[in-house]
Amino acid sequence: MQRSTSKTPLLSLIPEPVKMIFNSGHFIIKDDTLILADSKLKMISDYLKRLIAPPTGFDNQIKINNSNELPNNAIILQINTELDYLGDEGYHLVTTPKNVQISALYPAGIFYGVQSFRQLLPAEVEKRSYVSSVDWVVPCVKIEDYPRFSWRGFMLDESRHFLGKKIVKRMLDLMALHKMNVFHWHLTDDQGWRIEIKKYPRLIEVGSKRNGTQVEGMWNFLTKKVNYTPHCGYYTQEDIKDIVSYAKERFINVIPEIDMPGHTMAALAAYPEFSCAGEVFKVPTTFGINTDVICPGKEKGYVFLCNVLDEILELFPSKIIHIGGDEVPKTRWKECPDCQVKIKTEGLNSEKELQTYFINRIASYLIEQGKIPIVWNDTLDDNLVTEALGQHWLHGDEKVLEHLRRGRKFVISRFFYAYLDYPYTRIPLRKAYSFEPLPEELEEKYHLNVLGLEAPMWTEWVSTTKRLDWQTFPRLTAHAETGWTLQINKNYSSFKNRLERFLKRLDLLGVKYAGLNKTDPTIFRRVFSSTWISVVIGRLLFKLKVKSNQENITD
Repeated sequence: MQRSTSKTPLLSLIPEPVKMIFNSGHFIIKDDTLILADSKLKMISDYLKRLIAPPTGFDNQIKINNSNELPNNAIILQINTELDYLGDEGYHLVTTPKNVQISALYPAGIFYGVQSFRQLLPAEVEKRSYVSSVDWVVPCVKIEDYPRFSWRGFMLDESRHFLGKKIVKRMLDLMALHKMNVFHWHLTDDQGWRIEIKKYPRLIEVGSKRNGTQVEGMWNFLTKKVNYTPHCGYYTQEDIKDIVSYAKERFINVIPEIDMPGHTMAALAAYPEFSCAGEVFKVPTTFGINTDVICPGKEKGYVFLCNVLDEILELFPSKIIHIGGDEVPKTRWKECPDCQVKIKTEGLNSEKELQTYFINRIASYLIEQGKIPIVWNDTLDDNLVTEALGQHWLHGDEKVLEHLRRGRKFVISRFFYAYLDYPYTRIPLRKAYSFEPLPEELEEKYHLNVLGLEAPMWTEWVSTTKRLDWQTFPRLTAHAETGWTLQINKNYSSFKNRLERFLKRLDLLGVKYAGLNKTDPTIFRRVFSSTWISVVIGRLLFKLKVKSNQENITD
């Protein structure tokens, strides 16, 4: 990133822009400063006014800008068709003593320019109440900026712990500050079904409730201790529409995940007839891989899932729909007469091929509706429909590379770098920042098949906003920079210096992030911490306990 050689103010822009040049002087926002915007940018100009008004006490007027004039004492938002070289999300920002100009080819770029302008303002702009002691001064700069990747995502699992609309909107606001643009919403899993489906009311009547939750601890994978405190919660369809609209205003695409055919115990507790044996189930109170999954041998199971997806498609305008596909034991399928008949009638050779058949049935249905399916990399197969996207989280590196070279597009979420639920002793901030979505072995001509990165937050042990904040920040801040900033401009020392100032904004936003004295523990702490030992022992015990299931998953 280019900077002038003269003395510059201490700024904390995150993500690091492509190019930023400091100039002398500053612009002062006053009560009579105008917000001038193209007619297409009303939503963004309203957002900017709502951002500035509480801490300043100003009532800045918004006016439609119908000319190319650049008046004094104005913040000017304008579409510029000559900025196509900055791409769909790039922007140009210039502040002078006379005015502020934010221009871009599309509204998304304007919005990201507003986020950079926001970070040029004193940190107190983040307060939602009046601040009398601050001069609203903006340094004079010229920024030319655009993202490295088109997919800059955060995933929130609400099956394990339902957090609610207020917290989700808060996370969307924080994503906007970080210039992140994909919210992957994991709404269903074994431990809870969190979205109203009107055709199947028992999904929320039964599937959204469980009688307790497994307690975290060193021996939790062995003892499966449960607190027996009931846990429940779900989103009505009106809630979903509200959140999707809120995200859209922040240029965030909400991608729902309806996990299948595995991780479906909450659905089967509500409708056991879609399992292989049709037994009576309860929503699990413990975590892990469950043997009972959707039966791919019964046609009524496909009807059920397609009916569910019909309602999902009405609620989510996203072009992309996540259908899971990970961690699917084949134990029940081997014993199920319906599954064995399906294998024979479809000319399949194994239960593994039956899983591909299942995923292709659902994926093809989505494609017929004009949607693009995405699956976890567990379900990659030579016969997987070509239109399906992949999300790489664990193992299968060579298979992922093979599919990338064939033209399949991927989002990269390597668990040992990007998983936010892991302790800092296992994934320190430095390691999170070092995450590189492009596989080192991938030839440059295939790089565009890597859409970007996503940082998942699985909530088995995350039940409060405070714990969510601690696990997520500042590691999500690091991933935001990886998603946006050119690799050549990334530098951990620079990031840490900017982060120290950026964290003041998170303080004012009420984010209970992990302190920098905790985020990069020493090797000694990492090796000998009880958390680390707990994870290692727990994982070993867990692998022993489900070894047969794991074998069935890959068979």
